[in-house]
Amino acid sequence: MHRSITDRGTLIKIRPRTTHTQISRGRTALICEHNGEVHSEQPIEGLYIYDTRVLRRYAWRLNGTQPEFSCASAVEQFSWMGYFIQAPENCKETPPHECNPLRQTLELRLTRSVGEGMHEDVHLTNHTQITTDVTLELEFEHAFTSQDEAKEGRKQHGKLNLTWSEPEPGVWEQMADYRAEHAYSHQGEEGVAHLHRGIRLRIEHADSPPETADRRLLFRMKLAPHEQWHACLSWIAYRNGERLPLAAQCSRVASSDWNERRARLLSSSASFSVPHAEDLSPLVDQVLERSRLDLADLRLYDLDSPGGVALAAGVPTYIEVFGRDMEAASWQAATVSPQFLRGALHTLSERAATEVNEWRDAQPGRIPHVLHTDPLSELNFRPKSLYYGSVTSCLLLPISASELWHWTGDLDTVRPYIGACKAALAWADQYSLDETGFYRYKTSSEQGVKNQGWKDSEDAIVYPDGSQVEAPIGTCETQAFAYVAKLHFSELLWRLGEIGAARRMFTEAEELKKRFNEKFWMEDEGFCAMGIDSKGELIRSIASDPGHCLLSGIIDESRIARTAARLMREDLFSGWGIRTLSSEHPAFNPFSYHRGSVWPVTTAGFVLGFSRYGLHGEMHRLAKAMFELAGLCEHERLPEVFAGHQRTEAQPFPGMYIRADWPQAWSASAPFLMLQALLGIYPYASAHLLFVDPHLPDWLPEITVEQLRVGDAVATLRFQRNSEGETEWSIADLEGPLHVVRQPSPWSLTAGWAERTRDIVESLLPHRKAG
Repeated sequence: MHRSITDRGTLIKIRPRTTHTQISRGRTALICEHNGEVHSEQPIEGLYIYDTRVLRRYAWRLNGTQPEFSCASAVEQFSWMGYFIQAPENCKETPPHECNPLRQTLELRLTRSVGEGMHEDVHLTNHTQITTDVTLELEFEHAFTSQDEAKEGRKQHGKLNLTWSEPEPGVWEQMADYRAEHAYSHQGEEGVAHLHRGIRLRIEHADSPPETADRRLLFRMKLAPHEQWHACLSWIAYRNGERLPLAAQCSRVASSDWNERRARLLSSSASFSVPHAEDLSPLVDQVLERSRLDLADLRLYDLDSPGGVALAAGVPTYIEVFGRDMEAASWQAATVSPQFLRGALHTLSERAATEVNEWRDAQPGRIPHVLHTDPLSELNFRPKSLYYGSVTSCLLLPISASELWHWTGDLDTVRPYIGACKAALAWADQYSLDETGFYRYKTSSEQGVKNQGWKDSEDAIVYPDGSQVEAPIGTCETQAFAYVAKLHFSELLWRLGEIGAARRMFTEAEELKKRFNEKFWMEDEGFCAMGIDSKGELIRSIASDPGHCLLSGIIDESRIARTAARLMREDLFSGWGIRTLSSEHPAFNPFSYHRGSVWPVTTAGFVLGFSRYGLHGEMHRLAKAMFELAGLCEHERLPEVFAGHQRTEAQPFPGMYIRADWPQAWSASAPFLMLQALLGIYPYASAHLLFVDPHLPDWLPEITVEQLRVGDAVATLRFQRNSEGETEWSIADLEGPLHVVRQPSPWSLTAGWAERTRDIVESLLPHRKAG
């Protein structure tokens, strides 16, 4: 028996990065100790803007000492507030003549908000009955380094100039101007890279003037009994000479523009509601809403495009463009809003490679893996400012275009991205598909990523004896992604009138499926091999990779039941999710990145895979485990990855991958994909059709999906499990043209053509609205 997470007596709440608090918005993150302080000796701590650590020390002092920490908390993803107390220096002048800060209290309250810089409101209140002199000091230190440099203890490469000024009465500013350059030559690419960053400290208001120095501010004041003192500070960022928009103002945590853009996204996206109950329904509701807000707060505002929202990969490590992360998260969150898909397609298509560059692992048509903005990358010490070492990002691009068309039904919306999708598939066929008949990868860069498939950590791909597999490598999920990319993109090409190209691509997908089943299936294991190695031989390790193959449909239907059963065996299914590597494998390590950990993004995909084949028991069990894990996490927020410990009565929660990002885009999107699987939702907006095939579990007997957008229609759908265990559904509200058909999606294999025809005819009849 497992401990129920709905047990009212449980105190379990877990999270990654337990020693720090982090807030973020846009390109900015503040990583600090729980009391809000930043210390230079802690390399991860700091104010980061465009992946650059611009402040490495930040601490307030009262009368020369650290005030006593009362409490603090993030308020929203982008804001934080903390309370501190201290006894006044003349505390013995009044009864009870002792310096106990709980009896004689000076209160310091700090309120911070980030967003392409940082704003801080400082309130100091005298809660005593005596007048007292107070010295309030801010200690700070600049640093213009990447996270990697901070971890290694290195300092910036360029020169820093500090200047103070008083541009207007009552306003003081310090400008920290940083410039660097680097002459480089890497595998034929050479030049001189320049970096210009800056951070301006602007004291917008202070009830008493500051005394200033390079690395400190000092305020002196005399506070009468119960008097309050206030100051507000803005840290305004500059990049390449351009001032970045700060998202907050004095006594306001966000400007009207940033608030309005966030509110528009949330108001136009789907939302979800459940009745209050003793089952998991309230938890599911909390997880979905937390995930919806996290996606909104992972937005890269500087990459907004018409109708599109680009997502950062995660906080605090990956506030950048990661190609496959952005594509996967956008696909998983399509039920919330197609804006994420459009943002991913726009961001990545316009940055596709146009020439061969070995150092950047670039060839024409290849889609970026990462676009880093840190100093090491922008100065070209490494190729990550524009690096292409991923097969997956190329294969997910046409899948993303197909999904966007399914949700919008608008060929004009997807047409701008068709050329990039064709080029990405052409790249895969020219540079990745080899004499084995399968897609393999190998870096050509002296600083390249070794593993360029779904699992991209250096030690992810292992033989059954635990030894490392050397490139070229063709993982099984890479073949699955190629199959889906060609299959789904062929449908889109057909709708665009490119019949010959569509037929050819469809045939290539079917031929790949045939070759795959002949090569990758291990009959003795009832499972697919992890991949093929440099000799074209099977990598026979048991891992999570074949779950992607189940989801894609590349596995022969006769082998689905055995594949699903193998995924759910205890060595892979931890009780919380599917491990990346079997716990029986010699290289298994529950705390590793890809050799035994559990990833919500992949587990959610497997939930949808079970749905595709009508494996509703497995679907319910796996989805329940993931929602229960979210319930154990602080804020009901799924981490990027967590440890693969077995769920037992003695171990009622797993360990955490200590450097996991949190929030993380494709973990925030994972609950929506699981819900899509449970409800069997799939759109054909071009035909004004929405397929639903709901199979709600007993732990989620009712849910309403509000403002689901399919083409020009907006629908609110109610799903409810009846006493016989069947799920009924009704339309609660509908604006615009839409027929809702109860049957599995065309990509599912659980409905015949006769059933499909009958359901479509029935959908044309007037449908009862709920209520």
